[in-house]
Amino acid sequence: MPEWFIKFPKEINFNIKDIIDNFIDYLIANWGAFFNGIKGFLKGFLNGVGYCIDRIPWWLLIVLVFFLTWKTSKKLGRAFLYSALLFCIGALGLWQLMNTTLTIIVASVIISIIIGFPVGVLVSSSNSLNKIIRPILDFMQTMPSFVYLIPAAMLLGLGNVPAVIATTTYALPPIIRLTSHGIRQVDTEVTEAAMAFGSTKWQALYKVQIPQALPTIMTGLNQTIMMAISMVVTCSMIGTTGLGQEVLISINRLETGRGFSAGISIVIMAIIIDRLTQGIMKDREVSDE
Repeated sequence: MPEWFIKFPKEINFNIKDIIDNFIDYLIANWGAFFNGIKGFLKGFLNGVGYCIDRIPWWLLIVLVFFLTWKTSKKLGRAFLYSALLFCIGALGLWQLMNTTLTIIVASVIISIIIGFPVGVLVSSSNSLNKIIRPILDFMQTMPSFVYLIPAAMLLGLGNVPAVIATTTYALPPIIRLTSHGIRQVDTEVTEAAMAFGSTKWQALYKVQIPQALPTIMTGLNQTIMMAISMVVTCSMIGTTGLGQEVLISINRLETGRGFSAGISIVIMAIIIDRLTQGIMKDREVSDE
């Protein structure tokens, strides 16, 4: 029995690695000024977000978490618990690192919303565009997160700026997918009734379809935030500062306590952000009813 019948023939070898590497080298050599401009813009944007977050006193942030938790859940016990957990991050000496991580998350989520929401609206109105975008989103969601670090680091260097690009790329699909899905799920009779009363297509979109689809859109936003949090930790491999860097240092130095402290702080951040966004969603649904 011939060997090619059992094993894949070695003669068939489409070397995609060299093609991609050559393309990246071409971009670096010929589009360096363009990527430097993007890097400068994102650096300024990050510094602005970081400045705003750093100006919030630690006690005010805890009070805000307490108030928002109580407002959305109507449970004082939960409000005290989340405030105490947030206080624990400061007690562990990781408050500034938390702010750095939060800066990257907020910047990435803002960019994801700016890009993802309009794209989701466009995809919802076109079946042809949906057929094109859908496999791209599938590709983006199934691609291992570590792969996004490579082109980001090569084109923009190391640090927090490429982390924003990699995090945005990884966290973008949910907001696009669920925005499109939410608008498509709106009852067509409701939209037709709005247009029958004289609404234009755009008026029906932002006065009827988007408000009706808002719970689904907010779910997409929640998933985008959660994916951004997970990606920020991974980005520590390309020099991103913050809690993720603490985890990476603890692994390199085998410092279990240091890694556990940073890890539990990330978990606390994720839980608080997740519960607050879900609480705001539920609170809005109740008010709409």
